[in-house]
Amino acid sequence: MIKKEIAIGFAVGLIANIVGALLYILLFSGTGIAETLKTAFAEGYLGSIFALGALLNLIAFFGFLRLRRDYRARGVLLATILTALLTLLYKVF
Repeated sequence: MIKKEIAIGFAVGLIANIVGALLYILLFSGTGIAETLKTAFAEGYLGSIFALGALLNLIAFFGFLRLRRDYRARGVLLATILTALLTLLYKVF
């Protein structure tokens, strides 16, 4: 039961991260999603876009804590840590 709750939180964290990145692209980019991602990859700031997308995880994390869904909040935290590690790996290599 606990693993299921953590998995739900992890999925919510990943979805929130993707939605946050897409919102950032749509709101602050003058071009489309595909073109912005291509440009970000070519210029090396793709990791920054996904790091900014992780800001929506704050809402999910504190929302789960407020609802007393602690294990789901742990899953969101794991998704955030995974995003940070992937961003670090992208920046280093």
